[in-house]
Amino acid sequence: MQAQTGHRPRVLVVANQKGGVGKTTTAINLGTALAAVGEPTLVIDIDPQGNASTGLGIARAERKLTTYDVLMGQASIAEAVMPTRIPRLSLVASTVDLSGAELEMIDMERRNFRLKDALADFTGHGGEKFSYVLIDCPPSLTLLTVNAMAAADAVMVPLQCEFFALEGLSQLLKTIDLVRANLNPRLEIQGIVLTMFDKRNKLSDQVAADVRQNMGEKVYRTMIPRNVRVSEAPSHGLPALVYDLRCPGSQAYIKLAGELIQRERLRVAA
Repeated sequence: MQAQTGHRPRVLVVANQKGGVGKTTTAINLGTALAAVGEPTLVIDIDPQGNASTGLGIARAERKLTTYDVLMGQASIAEAVMPTRIPRLSLVASTVDLSGAELEMIDMERRNFRLKDALADFTGHGGEKFSYVLIDCPPSLTLLTVNAMAAADAVMVPLQCEFFALEGLSQLLKTIDLVRANLNPRLEIQGIVLTMFDKRNKLSDQVAADVRQNMGEKVYRTMIPRNVRVSEAPSHGLPALVYDLRCPGSQAYIKLAGELIQRERLRVAA
């Protein structure tokens, strides 16, 4: 389902208010996998830590126009888009400047819709060439995350296979319901991705079973294994798929991309 001229891309937020669940890892590797199978993809880094930008090999000195400039109305997304070393994968980078954006946005008009308005303007100014936009959020439920959810079609939730996973998920689902009720009625859950799965650990199996029992078809069949090569890749400024294509983590993200595309095709056909 490649994007066609004049069509807006499908906007997916990668979000979880808990840190260390593989959120940024999922954003950059899923984006790389989608690009690799011919789906032009844009990653928007809306996390002040800028880990997605670093993980895609963009040095801080190269980040001239960023998400901060977009939210402040000082640049359009079309102006801020940067190519990455991955063909068909582009980025709007983030810097620590973004950490002050929330205070600056408090008195702005349409403060919850700054990103939505920028993305609406982007369609027809370069946005139509992308099939997907993946927004990597900070690990907290802030005005930045609200902006991402208000702009999105759907939320993808990376969920670590650990004891408190379901508790954190229930909090996130309440936030999604609030955004849907007040800001974005079309927002849906695209899918839940089980990350850091360790087949040697009975707890991983139990958590996976519990999440599937509670969330049913929303949970992807593909699970992302705990994998050293995936953890090493960002320190080299590379997605895991480029750092080590054959490792289990990279292969899992390729399968996840295929499953996502299949879900999207079924949604369009419905």
